[in-house]
Amino acid sequence: MSAIAVERERDGAVLHIVLSAPRSNVLTMAMMGEIDAALAAHREQRELKLVVLRGEGEHFSFGASVPEHRADTAPEMLQSFHRLVRAVAGYPVPVASLVLGRCLGGAFELVLASHLVFAARSAVFACPEVKLGVVPPVLCVLGHHRLGGALSERLILTGAEIDAAQAAASGMVAAVIPTEREPREWLREWYDHHLASLSAYALREATWAARHGSGLLQSLGSPLDAAEARYLARVAPSRDGQEGIEAFIARRPPIWTGE
Repeated sequence: MSAIAVERERDGAVLHIVLSAPRSNVLTMAMMGEIDAALAAHREQRELKLVVLRGEGEHFSFGASVPEHRADTAPEMLQSFHRLVRAVAGYPVPVASLVLGRCLGGAFELVLASHLVFAARSAVFACPEVKLGVVPPVLCVLGHHRLGGALSERLILTGAEIDAAQAAASGMVAAVIPTEREPREWLREWYDHHLASLSAYALREATWAARHGSGLLQSLGSPLDAAEARYLARVAPSRDGQEGIEAFIARRPPIWTGE
């Protein structure tokens, strides 16, 4: 059974990829692979102008699978996740994340890689990895691009949450959707107003130029490789890293040793 749904609208110009495992829409390796495949399948369609990532139900996603963070599966999980993040960040047309409810951990990092973020007032963003004894590699390399250095460091070091208004103030969220509006309909109107009349070819060229000019894609090269290597060498096998993951799965407080 598929973990995502794929929908087209506006004569094929808009592609929706829906995380379809509510209530939490957890990003398992299987779901990551399906999203990656859907992006690849539509990448060269000349009429495409916008990809929308959204979650089914009340929440975008609670993040990557915690059990898959265990030391034996962490290497494959991180490789799958970072491949997906790079696919989104380097996609040839804009990728918009439509965020309702909770957007945590790896889901927040995936949203950081998108070109546009639209959030309902219910949206909550956080990378709580430090509370599990681990760290968020993608936030560590993309946070300064998308949130600003000071806010990014605070989120990395504390695992704190920010709401839609705070995310908009940072510049990450392009618009907060009014409470009285249905998010998908609001996004259709945004697309019709901002992108529908544009040349699909010119939009691809603008997307390439923006991402290559910003340095964001470079940060997803060797800096992310280095963060991933350190995570696998030091964080995943550490006592506290293992303890945090197992405590979360067992729903008990962690017992830290400082190792």
